[in-house]
Amino acid sequence: MRILLVGGGGREHALAWKLRQSPRVDRLFCAPGNAGIAALAECVETPADDVEGLLTLARKERIDLTVVGPEAPLCAGIVDRFREGGFRVFGPDKEAAELEGSKVFCKNLLRRHAIPTADFRVFQQARDAYSYLRSAAYPLVVKADGLAQGKGVSICATPAEAETAIRAMMEEKVFGAAGNRIIIEECLVGPEVSVLCFTDGQSILMLEGAQDHKRLEDGDRGPNTGGMGAFSPAPALDPHTRGIIEEDILVRVVHALRVENRPFKGILYAGLMLTRNGPRVLEFNVRFGDPEAQVLLTRMRCDLVSLMEATLEGKLDQVDVTWDARPAVCVVLASGGYPGKTEKGVAIEGLTDAVLAPDVWVFHAGTARARDGRVVTTGGRVLGVTALGKDLAEARDRAYQAAAKISFAGATFRTDIARRGK
Repeated sequence: MRILLVGGGGREHALAWKLRQSPRVDRLFCAPGNAGIAALAECVETPADDVEGLLTLARKERIDLTVVGPEAPLCAGIVDRFREGGFRVFGPDKEAAELEGSKVFCKNLLRRHAIPTADFRVFQQARDAYSYLRSAAYPLVVKADGLAQGKGVSICATPAEAETAIRAMMEEKVFGAAGNRIIIEECLVGPEVSVLCFTDGQSILMLEGAQDHKRLEDGDRGPNTGGMGAFSPAPALDPHTRGIIEEDILVRVVHALRVENRPFKGILYAGLMLTRNGPRVLEFNVRFGDPEAQVLLTRMRCDLVSLMEATLEGKLDQVDVTWDARPAVCVVLASGGYPGKTEKGVAIEGLTDAVLAPDVWVFHAGTARARDGRVVTTGGRVLGVTALGKDLAEARDRAYQAAAKISFAGATFRTDIARRGK
């Protein structure tokens, strides 16, 4: 098979690594890729959001299957366009992808179908949102409606913090059009977990659980990011809780999308809070998470291509997923200034030494190869250092030992990844 992988982050490096293990893959292309992916695939300098350019590439290279990593091209309708062109593509179409593309759509869908989530209000005018703050209960959560690379969520303890978040989203447009509408919702309390599943629109196939760390600083402080680390499995997900999530959330949202003529095929990612009253939906994503993909795919012990084909062919009830019992931990190394402005072109040292130990990987997220051959940063999250261990503590230690061998000016990372899993 000839496979085209769309994207160039840490999730896509992990996907490329896993796809390359399939005996069915003859050639793997990636657009645009990064310095790490280039060791596994033929990288083509076509941006992930250039749908027509990607379709031209698929025609030129006679692609058998396209795998879309990031959310933006999915929400832009890449699946619809590729299907029109006669190509098989893994991921939901534009209407189903609105589950992630619009938090307002998602929350209204959950409300219509009585799927458990936080209570919320939608605002299209800043003045109405400011007025609501006077009677709201705190803490509360302010969310931008559209795509914001995981950064469009603010947990606010006071009216002043909420006003700052609303002003940034709706008036200063720090997230562009994503902040034209906002949601203000109750702040849920409990362990936060990520539960992903394959779905063909009829059946679902749940994956092992994971937990990620969204805040920039140790102790879950600082601004929200795209994710500073993750671990799997999630100890908070006992079999009983998994059963509730499967029946009351995943099955019901797949059914809700189907009855609203938005059948979903692909990876469905539920961000959940395990409250005293049971699991509640924080958000849905329509693709693998990043860095959750790194810890899930390194533990997966079956052929990813076969799972994707079963999804496309409506045969998920005929396959299963097998797992390495060992836990995985991923520690993200980011550029100084992230999630704000960062410097690009900073040389990275120690990449070879970091992966000398077995079952340790460095997945590239924001890297490129400079003209002199050195690997350099391209901003934001740079690397995801991932390791397996006999238990969570060993996996964590091995990931941090590998991360300590890597250096670049301004590098920043959390020192408490996976501690909450003890």
